[in-house]
Amino acid sequence: MRNTVQEKHLFQKCYDYTRADDVKARGVYPWFTPIQGSEGPIVFMNGREIVMAGSNNYLGLTTHPKVKEATINALNKFGSSCSGSRYLTGTIDMHIELEERLAKFVGKESALLFTTGYMTGQGVIQPLVGRGDSILSDKDNHASIVTGNLIARGGMNVNVVRYKHNDVEDLERRLKQIESGGKLIVTDGVFSTFGNIAHLDKITQLANQYNAQIVVDDAHAFGVIGQGGRGTASKFGITDQVDLVVCTFSKTLASIGGFVAGEERVMNYLKHHSPALIFAASPTPAAVAAALAALDILEDQPELVGQLARNAQKVRTGLIDLGFNVIPGETAIVPVIIGDDEKAFQLWKGLFDAGIFVNVFIPPANPPGKAMMRNSFMASHNDDHLDFVIETYKKVGRQIGIIS
Repeated sequence: MRNTVQEKHLFQKCYDYTRADDVKARGVYPWFTPIQGSEGPIVFMNGREIVMAGSNNYLGLTTHPKVKEATINALNKFGSSCSGSRYLTGTIDMHIELEERLAKFVGKESALLFTTGYMTGQGVIQPLVGRGDSILSDKDNHASIVTGNLIARGGMNVNVVRYKHNDVEDLERRLKQIESGGKLIVTDGVFSTFGNIAHLDKITQLANQYNAQIVVDDAHAFGVIGQGGRGTASKFGITDQVDLVVCTFSKTLASIGGFVAGEERVMNYLKHHSPALIFAASPTPAAVAAALAALDILEDQPELVGQLARNAQKVRTGLIDLGFNVIPGETAIVPVIIGDDEKAFQLWKGLFDAGIFVNVFIPPANPPGKAMMRNSFMASHNDDHLDFVIETYKKVGRQIGIIS
């Protein structure tokens, strides 16, 4: 092990970081728990069945027989990798088929696949802006957008403005302050922490008024809201007013990867100018086949979107009735505000020991004093699963004094 003064100083923060170790020592560490098997709403952890109430597998398609069969067939036909970037040897016919299908589904001329959803968010922003342009980004946008903003600001001297979360008045105030250059408004459609929906109808009005373009990240909206799960713009009936839709495969589409959809000329430009696309290995055949099969199911069974909404609402209503501080909403995400970090860890541990997995969020992932349980549900949860979640929250919540 090298031990120069410079390297020791650089890594000192690593040696000093003990918070995770402290939480592990108390037996309430809630992250990186390995899953040993999955049936969708039921997973296997520590050798036992657990009701999964924290997955982004919104329509429950990761274990769907058609998705698994398509994945196996693609593996047999193409092997495990495309062994190159889309730009060179990494494009197969399924990439093009999926791009065409996705563009049509979300009502756009064209689409472009990226290897991950994270790469899509940051890979779309950077090539579209340059010196003198401005990015107006919601303060609660996903980390992929934040990364894209930082790359654009640091490497290209782009003006990055973060407006107050879902605050169209603050957005307009910021737009008025920009005197020249192009303007790109970037927002999540459904925000991943609290599950609330962007005021996209009002944002598009401002974009039209101030000559700005809009990018909407529909990672948590695709397959969840809008006509047949077509996302945020569809929900508001403004598909033609949103310039670009970016999305991931890792939620509704039961895979890994991402896409952007918009005008053909814009997709053509990104195809030849986005480093995140040009210099990355392309999405694997199995991943693309899984997404195609999931899209088939979504188109054939749009009722799954309604089932997902009903499932989430059942738990949302049940927890509110019990006295939990639940943020209202209409998406698959059901946030329960606990406040105190230690109480949140205790609740997580009590739920897990009883047979339920949820996600616990603490600062800096969310604001100070807003430690929370981030529940997320699937169309494939049945009433027994959901009743068990509600009853277990009741039992554990009373035991640790969160509810009476």
